Amino acid sequence: MSTPSQPIRTLLAAGPEVVAIPGPSVMPARVLNAMHRPMPDIYAGELTEVIDDVFDALPAIAGTSSRAFVPIGNGHAGWEMALSNTLSRGDLVLVLDCGRFAAIWGEMAEFNGLRVETITAPFGHAVDPAVVEERLAADRGHEVSAVLTVHVDTASSVRNDIPAIREAIDAAGHPALFMVDCIASMGCERFEMDEWGVDVTIAASQKGLMTPPGLAMVWAGPKALAAHEHADLRTRYWDWTYRTEDGPYYLRFCGTPPVSHLFGLREALRMIDEEGLDERWRRHERLAGAVRAAVDAWSAEGAIGFTAVMSEQRSHAVTSIRTGSIDAEALSLRCREQFGVTLGLGIGDAATSSFRIGHMGHVNAPMVLGVVGVIESALLELDAPLGASGVAAASAALAHG
Repeated sequence: MSTPSQPIRTLLAAGPEVVAIPGPSVMPARVLNAMHRPMPDIYAGELTEVIDDVFDALPAIAGTSSRAFVPIGNGHAGWEMALSNTLSRGDLVLVLDCGRFAAIWGEMAEFNGLRVETITAPFGHAVDPAVVEERLAADRGHEVSAVLTVHVDTASSVRNDIPAIREAIDAAGHPALFMVDCIASMGCERFEMDEWGVDVTIAASQKGLMTPPGLAMVWAGPKALAAHEHADLRTRYWDWTYRTEDGPYYLRFCGTPPVSHLFGLREALRMIDEEGLDERWRRHERLAGAVRAAVDAWSAEGAIGFTAVMSEQRSHAVTSIRTGSIDAEALSLRCREQFGVTLGLGIGDAATSSFRIGHMGHVNAPMVLGVVGVIESALLELDAPLGASGVAAASAALAHG
């Protein structure tokens, strides 16, 4: 039994922790229950049916008729699979960076023997397609082999206009492969691989796809598969040809399949199908709108504000928030220890000056309102400058959105 001498944080942080980081996201009970099983025969029986179900369902998630490859690993594994299967040592890749993660993908490319050139958008902005067109139009010898970018940058929460970048590549008359990292956005934001002219799409299991970390997905279009034929970065583990040869189904995983993850991913894909992708995208947009309404209300001189400057470039899966004079680490600590809500801190140099709210995957209005309410309570305790109530603004956005 509590006593008046006990600190309030003991009472308010009790119960289940609310984790609002931008991945790994909240895992549905249905997914966790599906994964909780003894190891089956991996050569025959139910597991083979599960694998077929997963591979049959994955193309629609990315808006493509192309098959997916599913390596065991995180999103970085997907990056390496995409690079190694389509490019050769010494090839030049053009990286379009709007935050942090495209640049890290470029670092991997350079480490693996590729030449890298980076176009970096101004802080808080998406990549300008006109800049891309200008650079590629100047590449008269078509030296650039691939254009790499993210749909949503998890650090900045900036969303790139993928169809506009595709139009820029086409306007320049350039044959470069177009590769897009959708790790933060897949299953949360509209993405149409075939309609938007994307050659390689990368995602991972732990965000909008509601499955624990451990699986990457790489969808390879016809142009990428053609490039694969002469790529010399290919290695046995990542190799698409080896993973599609006739023979035992487990060649798809280059060995023992990730049994529990496959059962979980099948259940997650079923949940997505039950909700419907269009409805799912609308849900994420409305929940993101509530978060953005709260940030707008809180905004005050020298205090809370968006990292993504342009409203139309703000992600529906994650929101990065600048804290100005407020110490983001102190705010995050207060939210976690006193109220039981874990926020995502900014990455790198932004760790003390920003935080991030993940609103992706298995998330609903009570969860979003609870996170917004805790942040507002912590801000009030820190005597932070606030323009107005974010809770009231978020509630109104959900009521009238």
